[in-house]
Amino acid sequence: MTGRYMIEARGLRKSYGDLSVLTSVDLSVERGTMLALLGPNGAGKTTTVRIMSTLLGADGGTVTIGGHDVAGAPRAVRRMIGLTGQDTAVDGLLTGRENLVMMGRLFHLGRSAARRRADELLEQFRLVAAADRPIRTYSGGMRRRLDLAVSLLNSPPVLFLDEPTTGLDPTSRLEVWDTIRNLMAAGTTVLLTTQYLEEADQLADRIALIDTGRVVAEGTAHDLKRQVGAERAELSLAARDVAAARELFPGDLLDDDRTLSVPVHGPGDIRELLNRAAEKGLTVERFALHEPTLDDVFRILTTHRGDKK
Repeated sequence: MTGRYMIEARGLRKSYGDLSVLTSVDLSVERGTMLALLGPNGAGKTTTVRIMSTLLGADGGTVTIGGHDVAGAPRAVRRMIGLTGQDTAVDGLLTGRENLVMMGRLFHLGRSAARRRADELLEQFRLVAAADRPIRTYSGGMRRRLDLAVSLLNSPPVLFLDEPTTGLDPTSRLEVWDTIRNLMAAGTTVLLTTQYLEEADQLADRIALIDTGRVVAEGTAHDLKRQVGAERAELSLAARDVAAARELFPGDLLDDDRTLSVPVHGPGDIRELLNRAAEKGLTVERFALHEPTLDDVFRILTTHRGDKK
């Protein structure tokens, strides 16, 4: 395999009848890095992953994985990839070891090879102590770690993670993050979709923001934050001042209707903002200065619409 990119999509399109889900998606993921694909429900994230992992055909465009065309050489692509979906894919009636051996056999490993690979993955994912317990006794985090282990049975160089930590408690989520970091450190190329913006901020080398079927922004987390403004001043107002604030600062009130969030570029902007509030007699109960977050990026650059993934 040669080339800088392990995953490349160009002009990817997909429609269901009159509904266009992907209009023209271009994505590239460098070897050994992670790209996080963010966007509101209905943006096309899961559709993109399904096409890239050979589970769904595209209406137009091309996808290559490690130089292999997804449409033209799907078997070669499947040998190179692992996929962990939003729902757990293991059998709750079997033990962790039994699940891994069974899936290893489905990957055409011999009986002894499947057992050896199962033992390796149980050790790698810290599941040895629970290996012979039924999956129904596992915590959510343990199940997700086993899901990841199943997706790595064939030692794939490319891993698709479609919202892998949805529904997990914070401790379990951190455990899965550690596992993903270890995989990346070993050279695995990862495409991640997630609704947790902090997850992308913590794990991804680059982030692509997709909305209404197209990529609307792409870059490092730092790049995207700078794109929406250097800093934001947040002023918490007295309840009686909300109406006046809405007139003075249209569009800058947050959902609680009492907090102004205004982009600023240096001390001069901050001084002017506070002076304007004082001139209108607004009571500022709290003032804070924040660098932009991925939440700001998401809120400013997406439409928050859609109901199909």
